[in-house]
Formats: sequence, structure tokens, C-alpha cells
Amino acid sequence: MKKQKAQKESHRSMPREASAREGLLLRLRRIEGQVRGVQKMVEEDRYCPDVLVQMSAIHESLRAVERILMKDHLQHCATEALRSGDDKQAQRTYNELTELFYRHAR
Repeated sequence: MKKQKAQKESHRSMPREASAREGLLLRLRRIEGQVRGVQKMVEEDRYCPDVLVQMSAIHESLRAVERILMKDHLQHCATEALRSGDDKQAQRTYNELTELFYRHAR
């Protein structure tokens, strides 16, 4: 239940610039292609280390998308919330950022 509550509170987002959105979508489509490639490698019983190398590349690609999204969130959404003057909104933002850092700091 706690997850559902957090998801409901996080629906407020700021629109991205079209070029930024397209850049993210392009990266995600490339990742999708990488995943399909790994599927094919598994279907073809390719050498395990080769598959693992590709899996590592997929993970790094996803981390790059995470970094872009985190930077965007900090520069726009979080900054706006903290500057809003609304103490409750600011506290929710601090809590959200703390959780994001704990989940994504690796």
C-alpha cells in the first residue's frame, strides 16, 4: 500500500522539452534493440560470456537514462517545488529526493 500512495503523490510532473523527450525515447529504443539482440543470442545458445557482456552494456545504457532523468528532475521539478514557498511541498520533495538517492546510488 505504501508504494501505491507514493505513486499517487508523484503524478505531478513538468512537461519536457520536445528535444529532451525525443533524446530519451531514442535512447530507450536503442536499449529495446539491445534487449532484443540478447534475446536472439539466448535463442541461438550463444556463448554465455558474450551474452553477459551485452547484458552489461544494457545496464550501463539504462543507468545513462537514469542519470539524465535524475538531472532533469533536480533541475526542473525539484527546484520548482523547493522554491514554491510551500513548506509541505518542499518536505515531500526532500523525502522524495532522499528515497531516489537511496534507490539509485550505486
